[in-house]
Parts: sequence; C-alpha cells; structure tokens
Amino acid sequence: MELREFNNQVHPPPDYPSPHGSQHSLRLRTFPAQDTREVQFDWASPPQDAEDSKEPRSLRELPLHMGLKKAVWQVQQMRVPAVSSAWNIKQSQTFRRFSEVAKHILSYFVLWKRRIQRVGGHFGGGVQSYFLFLRFLVILNFLSSLLIAAFVLIPSIVFHSMNLNSTIPSTFNLTGKEICLQYDPKPGALLVFYTYFLDLVSGTGFMEYSYLFYGYYNNTVIESNGFSYNIPLAYLLTAAFYFLFCFICMIFRMGNTARLVVVTGGGAAGGYSMLVFTGWDHGLQGRATKLKQNNLRHRLQVDLEEERLKKKAASLTLGQTVSLYTLRVFLHLVVLILIAATFYGIAQATQFSQSMEKSGFTGLLLQYLPSMVITASNFVVPLLCDKIALLEKYSPSTTVILALLRAVFLRLVSLGVLLLTLWEQITCNGPVGNENCKPCNYYYDQYNCWETRVGQEMYKLTLFDFLITIATLILVEFPRRIVVDHCSCKLTQLVGRQEFLVAPNVLALVYSQTVVWTGALFCPLLPFINTVKFLIFYYCKKITLFQNCQPATRNFRSTTSNFFFLLVLLFGWMLSSVVLLYSVARIHPSYGCGPFRLNSAMWEVVPGAVEKLSHTSKEFLFYIGSQKFSIPLFIFSCVLLCYVSALSSVHGKSVTLLKSQCKLEQRDKQFLVRQIEELNATVQKEQRKPQQPQRETKPQNHTATQWNQHYNYAYDPDEDPRPY
Repeated sequence: MELREFNNQVHPPPDYPSPHGSQHSLRLRTFPAQDTREVQFDWASPPQDAEDSKEPRSLRELPLHMGLKKAVWQVQQMRVPAVSSAWNIKQSQTFRRFSEVAKHILSYFVLWKRRIQRVGGHFGGGVQSYFLFLRFLVILNFLSSLLIAAFVLIPSIVFHSMNLNSTIPSTFNLTGKEICLQYDPKPGALLVFYTYFLDLVSGTGFMEYSYLFYGYYNNTVIESNGFSYNIPLAYLLTAAFYFLFCFICMIFRMGNTARLVVVTGGGAAGGYSMLVFTGWDHGLQGRATKLKQNNLRHRLQVDLEEERLKKKAASLTLGQTVSLYTLRVFLHLVVLILIAATFYGIAQATQFSQSMEKSGFTGLLLQYLPSMVITASNFVVPLLCDKIALLEKYSPSTTVILALLRAVFLRLVSLGVLLLTLWEQITCNGPVGNENCKPCNYYYDQYNCWETRVGQEMYKLTLFDFLITIATLILVEFPRRIVVDHCSCKLTQLVGRQEFLVAPNVLALVYSQTVVWTGALFCPLLPFINTVKFLIFYYCKKITLFQNCQPATRNFRSTTSNFFFLLVLLFGWMLSSVVLLYSVARIHPSYGCGPFRLNSAMWEVVPGAVEKLSHTSKEFLFYIGSQKFSIPLFIFSCVLLCYVSALSSVHGKSVTLLKSQCKLEQRDKQFLVRQIEELNATVQKEQRKPQQPQRETKPQNHTATQWNQHYNYAYDPDEDPRPY
C-alpha cells in the first residue's frame, strides 16, 4: 500500500492517452482489466518491447527510499511462487549461515593468521608478504614430509622391524663387481663423545647409516596373501609425485597472484594521484606510520628521479649516449667476471673438499668448505654488484630489479656448479672408460655410495644456512640494536637499526627450498628438516623484526613482488628437476647401497613393475604411451591453449578499454571542475556589480502551473519541486 500511494502521489495518471500505447514501463504498468488509476509495479525485469521507452529502467533510479528499494529487489529475485519460495529462502539462508560459520571456524586453523596480520599492521604489506611466503613453504614442506613418510619411511621401518627383506633379483651379471658391493659405514663400538657431534653436523658416522639418507633403504619387495609392496618403485614414484605436487601448488599460487597483478594494473603506480590518495596503509599503528610516510616520500622521490633521468636520457647527444652504453657494457663485463670467479672458487673448493680425507675438527672444516664458499659468495658478491649498479646510471626501479636478477642467478647457478663438480668426480670427469670407473661405472674408491654423499652435501648446505642465519640474528642484529639504542653518537645514529629487506630474505628462502628439492632424492627426510628449520625461522624473524629491525624505505609492491618470488621459486624447481632426471636416467646407481643397487639405472624399476601387471593394465598403460593417445592429447592441448590465449587476449583488451574509460572519466571530471570554477567566478563577478531595483510583476502565464487539472510543480516559481 505504501508503494502504491507513493506512486499515486508522485506520478498521477494522466487524463490524456499515453504516447507509449500498450508498452509497460518499469515504474508504471497499467492493465485494461483494472482501474486506470491503480498503479501496478513491475516486479520482474522490463520486457523486450519496452526498450524504446524513455522511462528509467533501473531500480536505482526509482524515487524510493532504501527500505522500499530493498523490498523491490528481494521480490525481483523471487521468480517462483510464494509457497515454494519461502522454503527456498529459508534453505539458502541456512546454507549461507552454515558457510559463514564454517569459514569462521576454519579461520582459526589457518597457520599464524593473526600474527601475520599483526606484522602487516605494523610494517606494511611488503614485510607481510615475506611471512606469507614463509608460511606457504612451511605447509608445502610439511605435506611433502607426510607424503614421503607414508609411502617410503613408514613401510621401510615396518618391513625392517619384521625382518622382511625379500630383495629383487639382479637384472645384470655381477661377475667382477664384487668389490663394488662392499659398503659398511657402521661406526665402531667405542667412540669419543665429540665424534657424535661431528657426525651430527656432517651427516657421517651413525647419521650416514640411518633413515636420513638414501643408502640405508633396501630393495625390499613384499608379496604375501595378495599384498604386494615394492620399496624401490615406491621410492622413485614418491620422489616424482613430490616434485609434481610442489609444481601444482606453485602454479595455483602463481595464478592467484597473477590475478591480483592484473587487477592492480601490473604493479604500475598509476600516477602520482593514485600514490597520494590510495597509497596509505590504514592498518599501520604506532611508529610504523612515520616509516610509511617516509616510504611514500621515498617513492615520490623515486618517481621524480625516474622522470628526471628519462628527460636527461632524451636530451643526451650521440657521443654521450655511446659513452654511457660503453660504460654499462664494461660494468656488465666486470659483474660477469666476478660471478665467473665465484663459480670457479666454488668448483675448486668442492674438488679440494672431496679429495682430502681427514678426521676431527679439521675434517669437519674441509667438509663444510663448499658451504662456506657458497654462503660467503652469496653475501659478498651481491654487495659488490649493488655498488657497481650505482655507476651504471639506471633508474632506481631498474637498478633494484637488475640487482635481484643478479642475486638470483648467483644463488641458483652456484648450487648448479656444486652439483656439476660432484657429477664430474662421481663419473670420473665424464667418460666411463676411465681407469677409476671401470669396475663399477662410477668412482668407487672415493664414493662407495655416491647418492649418500650427494645427500650429505645437501644436508650440510641446509644445516650451515640455518646456523649462519641464527648466528647473524644473535651476533649482529641484537648487538646492533643495543648499541643504537644506548649510544647517542652520530655514527650509530647514522647507521641506525637493521632494515628488514624483503627481497634478500625471500631469496634466501628460495635458495633453501631449492637445496631441499635437489637433495630430496638422496636425503628423504630433508623436507621434514626444512619444515623444522622454517618454523624456527618464523619465530626468530618475527622476534628480530619487532625488536631489532625497521622496514626498508625502498621496497616492492606486495603483488608484483609475490609473483616475482614465486617465479624465482619455479626456476629453482626446474633446476632441481634437471638434477633428478639426470640422476635417475644417466648415472649408474651404487652397487652396495640403496633401493636401486641391483639395477643398471633407477628408471629400470618402472618397466619391471609394469611387466608384472595384468594384461589389461599393461594394454591400458601402453595405449596411454602410444601415439594413438599422445597425438590427440597434443592436439586437444593446442586447441585448449589457443582458446585460453584468445580468452586472455579478450580480457586484456577489456581491461585496456576499461582503463581508457577511467582516464576519459577523469578528464570529464577535470573538465566539469573547470566549468564549475568558471561558473563560480562568473557568479561572484555578477554579485559584486551593483544591483538595479526591479519592479515586481506577476507571471503572465499563471495558468501554466495547471495541466489537465493536475498541479505541475515544475512551473511554480514560488515552490521548490518535490524531490524525486
């Protein structure tokens, strides 16, 4: 009734015939069977034949208060009879409440949710992105540890405790290979106490012959009462699924981050207006607000500096341009020489460490020599590259990106150099016909179980990185904060507290995860060790962040930096995948240890397991691997890729059109603002002029306020029109 009375008051029905004929508008719809003065509201969507009507069709344009608009909207959503709609509404409300309660309950099980939000509230989104990335790696390593434990570790422990050691028969002749079968790393009965510590940190002794490394696992195959379990096959397939699982998790996370990058315009600042009006983080508290102000000021200075450098580069003469590019090429060569010298030092340190066999503390230092050289190079060389980058005269953003790319290249390729040096020594510098590799197809005298030696190197890299990080927090950052807080000299105040640099910290996490992926095949418990390591990293970094550090004044946008860090992590995964494939397909497994001791290659376990399957299963697998299946799958993948590419192109054009429309709307608003300013100036000028007395006259068209005996407010000079 209220809606009907409102429409009757505001829109009284005219006495003259409607120009629209039988067309029904969104506001007013009359029916021939009813009174013409009774207004009927169109609860449904406007009909197709009403497109030519000039009446407003949107509910937003109706002159109704919010209560009536909400009621109209709710009725428009119900396209079913009232008897069944009540049950549907109640069911949807119940499901919505259940989903909200479930989300609220599940939010309590999100790891470190409130603590990470507190970090973002105090230090902004850039530092928060580091802890979100750390949480992602913790969950990834924990799930990977469960996968390895379920299919490799627990079955091996159960079979070993039950003395079920049925082995796979050898697939080749072992004549003349007796020397290769000798492998006994078990320590003696009487040992000095400190040797246990040395074995713990180096992975030798009692640690070498344990479930931690590859050499302890047997080639056990259990077949009893219809139950069959193949440890070598489970070991290899678990490693493959582990890599596949990590790849899928990274792709999904990169997809979610890429959507944010597209929404935010690819990380572009969007001009000074967006930085000024939308750049503030309202979640900041305390002294972090001052740091955020400094950060915004720094970003404005960087933008102005980039504009100045662009103008300066545009005004350079030909000779100045040639000299500038010559200087940059020379400095690039200097950086490449530094990185090449680092790689050469890592290779020499690895060869020297592997060739020297000493015991005690000296032997421990020799074993950790490659880890020391890699860690020192990852710390010193990026600092030198940053100093060199200042002489290249790039823009600030280009300088930061170039420094990060150099650091990523150095960290990942240094690990590749270490592995390449190990492969050359294991395979006797390539040719298997070498005198040292003739009996066993690998260097047996130095590497009785080469898989365990590679796993030990990855274990030492992981442990040394952990020790260096903790030592830096305790011996550098805490004393620095104490000195800065309690010493008022100019030097300490100039140095200040340690800045929490997001990019180097995240790259350190990427390096640690790459080491774990590389050694997962040879040290199955390395993902679990990395989970514990990252858990300790989280609490230590959080404590030192709030106690010792301050946010860096120069940082990335959180969206683009997250995508960049995941891309670097994907490169580390690709490097580790190459190591896995090369180890599985090319290098001969050790004869005296591991689940593949009686196979000429690790991959031979898969064809042997397929041969034991039923005829139907073999035919199915052969069909999947044949051209009859692979070629249609390839064609379908190409069509799907073309479709997705076209769809992304259309979406990209739509985004571009929307951006251009936003720019046009901004120009229109600027034009309207100028028009308003000009109109205000004109009105002010007219008000300043002396006003002439005017004779009061009545309007001549006094009958214009009446139209067909209805009062027209638009022609009443003494009354304000009623609001619609």
